[in-house]
Amino acid sequence: MRSPADDLYFQWGMTRSGASCTIVVTMGNPHFGRRSLALSTRFLVAGFSLSELLPVTAIAALLLGLAIPSMNTMLQTHRTRSTVGSFVSALHLARSEAIKRSGRAVVCKSASGIACTPGGGWEQGWIVFHDSNNNAAFDPGERLVGQQGPVSGLRLAGNLPVANYVSYSASGSAKLTSGAFQAGTFTLCPVGGNNGADVRKIVLSGTGRPRTVNGSAADCR
Repeated sequence: MRSPADDLYFQWGMTRSGASCTIVVTMGNPHFGRRSLALSTRFLVAGFSLSELLPVTAIAALLLGLAIPSMNTMLQTHRTRSTVGSFVSALHLARSEAIKRSGRAVVCKSASGIACTPGGGWEQGWIVFHDSNNNAAFDPGERLVGQQGPVSGLRLAGNLPVANYVSYSASGSAKLTSGAFQAGTFTLCPVGGNNGADVRKIVLSGTGRPRTVNGSAADCR
């Protein structure tokens, strides 16, 4: 999976008009557009000397350093929203397939993209498939209908009822392989320090419908 941070770029340029010099530093990303910082100075003599350029370049670098944390915050927020959207879409897809096919459909953790993974978190990725024998495992002959690769920079964990899989019955309700109703909460946390601003919870009800609520830093401890 390509991260939005991979598309981050920086450009700088310098123009001169008479005795004035302007340095423009541009930082951009296809997901968020561009931001520019301009710094102008006036020289008393014609031409540029090293002693004149160094202070201007240093100040431009300082301004750029101040802008980077803001861009990083935007990227983290985008990554969180994108992951929540993808996971909720997978749950809706499984529920829809179960109703349409009048049989079980499952979302399970998958590091390989071709089999359910019993350990670790949901950030490893997940798959959606028709579970014809109701064992919450992707077996030969069963149809794969959705797949998501690993998610970087985030940790997605489900509590005990939804730690490994979510299984939908033909009625659209979530049920364990035992037949008991399945309900639980997934918590999405940024990896590393955070203030809770980008913590999200995906709450799965017994009817099989997910909803998203804001979490806090305490939910990620």
